[in-house]
Amino acid sequence: MFIFLPLPSNFCLVKQPFSAFRIPISGLKQGMHSYEFDVDKSFFEGLEYSLISDGKVHVTLQLEKKETMMIGEFTIDGTVDTTCDRCNDPLALPIEGAYRVVYKFGDEISDDESLIVLPEETYELDIAPQVYEFMTVSLPTRLLHAPGECNEEMMALYNQHIVNAAEPDHIDEDDDWDEDDEDNDWDDDNEDWDDDDTSDDDDGDDPEDDGSDRPIDPRWAVLKNLN
Repeated sequence: MFIFLPLPSNFCLVKQPFSAFRIPISGLKQGMHSYEFDVDKSFFEGLEYSLISDGKVHVTLQLEKKETMMIGEFTIDGTVDTTCDRCNDPLALPIEGAYRVVYKFGDEISDDESLIVLPEETYELDIAPQVYEFMTVSLPTRLLHAPGECNEEMMALYNQHIVNAAEPDHIDEDDDWDEDDEDNDWDDDNEDWDDDDTSDDDDGDDPEDDGSDRPIDPRWAVLKNLN
C-alpha cells in the first residue's frame, strides 16, 4: 500500500528537457521556494562548448523571493565525465559544492559574479548558466586519473616522444612537477660573491697599476684560458 503525501505548493521537482531550468518568477510570492533539478547528458549537449561531456548531477535550489531581489542557495552533488589532462582518456570525477547567488532587479551593471542584475520586466529566471558554472568551478585544477589509472599506451608514447630538452627524460604519472622546485644554480654559485667585499686600498687612479697583482676570480681565470 502506497501513501502519497501532497507536496508543498512552493516545491518543484524538475527533470529534463533543458528548458526546465527556467523558473517563472512574475507571479512568485515573497518567501522561500524549493526546486530540484537533475542534470544529465542532454544538458551538456545543449552547450556550444563544455569541459564536461556527460554526468549525473543533482541540483537543489532554495530561492528566497523578496521585494527587490531574490537570494538563491544552490547545492550540487554528483559525477561528471570529462577528459584526463595527462592521457586524454575519459575521466569520471565526483563533484559537490554549495553556492549563493543574489538576483537583483535594476539596470545597473554588476562586476560581482555572485550578484546578477535582472531587468525589471524579467518574468522567468534561467539558472542553466549558473548550474554549469557551479559544476565547472567544482572541478579540480588539474583533471587527472588516480595514479596507475592512466592509459598505459598513451603514457608510453608520451615518454617516447618528449622533445623538450628541459623536461625530464621520463614522465611518471605519479610525479607532479612543480616549477617552484627548480634549483637556481646561478643564485647558488653567486650567493657568496659580493662586489662590496673587494678591498679598495687605493684610489684606483695609479697609472702604474696594471692590475696584474690583483686576485682573479677563479671563474674568470677559467674563461681567460679558453683561446
